[in-house]
Amino acid sequence: MSPVYAATLVTLGLAPSLVWLSFYLRRDCHPEPKHLLTKAFLMGIIISPLAILLQLGFAELRTLIGLEIFSQGTPTFFLWSSFVEEFLKFFAIYLVILRSPEFDEPVDGMIYMITAALGFAAIENILVMLNLIPNGAGTALNTLALRFIGATLLHALASGLIGYFLAMSWFFQEHKKKLIVFGLAIATLFHAAFNMLIAFAQESANPVVGLVYTTFLLIILAFLVSVLFDKIKERHIHSQSLNPNF
Repeated sequence: MSPVYAATLVTLGLAPSLVWLSFYLRRDCHPEPKHLLTKAFLMGIIISPLAILLQLGFAELRTLIGLEIFSQGTPTFFLWSSFVEEFLKFFAIYLVILRSPEFDEPVDGMIYMITAALGFAAIENILVMLNLIPNGAGTALNTLALRFIGATLLHALASGLIGYFLAMSWFFQEHKKKLIVFGLAIATLFHAAFNMLIAFAQESANPVVGLVYTTFLLIILAFLVSVLFDKIKERHIHSQSLNPNF
């Protein structure tokens, strides 16, 4: 594969994540430092192979000890594999952002979680492009377009939910761990539901039905995350009016 060809595939794989990132960064009234956003995005990229290794490890564990919860295609498979991905995206932010002095507003939790998630999704998109390009550019580009409004957006929205509960922990420090765990659980459920619907669509005689269901789920999730963005900003403004030093 020529360097130019490889660079083109990588660029195409990155494009959906960068478009959504640009969209969500506009929601932030006080733009975050570019170096921190870059760190969050790159850490999402760096940590994503760990998800693949863990999923392969669990699959091997199933072979060794015969636990059906690790069988591909089962509801428990979708749950634990979704949890692995959501936890790793949170862990990426924990490593490079949470202890930074520039992490200074509740809404930053949502912004950085979405940024890391889009870095994570970028690697998935690049791998998909590399895998599908032998089947023809048209197939690869069509799949990428579907992932732009599907899996890539799902990653951002699910992690946005975690970011909301991370933001809420600013106001309820004594419940910080519980809020983060709850956020991980909610994000995992949405993520697993999406993956199960995708699997249903692929196996169904009428895949359009599965597409309708996944689209409906994403619309609900997008609306929810949009509302939570506004709510957390309103809460922060209100808390500042009550306590200017907050």
